[in-house]
Amino acid sequence: MIGLAVFVENDHVLTVIYLGVITITFVVKKERADLLILSVGFLGTLIGEYLFVSTGIETFNRTSFMGIFPLWLPFLWSYIFLAMKRVSWTLAKEYL
Repeated sequence: MIGLAVFVENDHVLTVIYLGVITITFVVKKERADLLILSVGFLGTLIGEYLFVSTGIETFNRTSFMGIFPLWLPFLWSYIFLAMKRVSWTLAKEYL
């Protein structure tokens, strides 16, 4: 999904695409704690990226979210959190 950022230049369109992927993921298979994991990923990204940008650790060329970072970034990271949770739980079920 990160590769889409290169091809889709409009941050609002990219945000809608990411929201669509997250929605489809929920419709196809909603697992326990998915909403919690998405929320933690979203809020954690908001706080973390704000701190990184405000201290100068990171900079972004695309600053559509309050002039700080791309609007789509928290949605991407929340989906990454969800994907990591699903992969780790799948592996735990298979091998433990």
